[in-house]
Amino acid sequence: MQIMGITGMPGSGKSIVSDMATERGAIIVSMGDIIREEAKKRGESTKETATNLRKEFGENIVSELTIEKIKKLEAEGNEKPIIVEGIRSHHEVAMFKENFDNFIILSISANPQIRFERLLKRMREDDSKDYEGFAKRDNTELDFGMGHVISLSDKMIINESDLESFRQEINEYLEEIGF
Repeated sequence: MQIMGITGMPGSGKSIVSDMATERGAIIVSMGDIIREEAKKRGESTKETATNLRKEFGENIVSELTIEKIKKLEAEGNEKPIIVEGIRSHHEVAMFKENFDNFIILSISANPQIRFERLLKRMREDDSKDYEGFAKRDNTELDFGMGHVISLSDKMIINESDLESFRQEINEYLEEIGF
């Protein structure tokens, strides 16, 4: 089973990669969804939950929960490729590499202004409606270690042109790695 982590700042285009991989038969395991599910149980914001989980259980808790989910899929006989969405720290990268020999990381990047405009359009609950909040969220992501993860990537794709060009580049990469 092939496992690829996708990382990038909010609004960079990670979900487009996930959607395209799903069309090719991949299964998506989203670290953000794991945090959102836990936030709902706790009655906290996703930001509070992400911080509190790490304080309570250590830096690796979200990756541990994600690895648990992937291993359960393996135990159930899944042989489809898996996309891990939302890796944010080098601690998480280390855990995935420790648990899965063929783990690779794809980073998606775009400049802040483009990402902010995308977030305004998608209107997800945890997206900021003003640039100050957006910048604060970026800093939180960077404090988790996102920059380090991006530097550890096996491949980086810049998503600042049109959607068709981005999709073409993603298709080429997914073919290259055998997805």
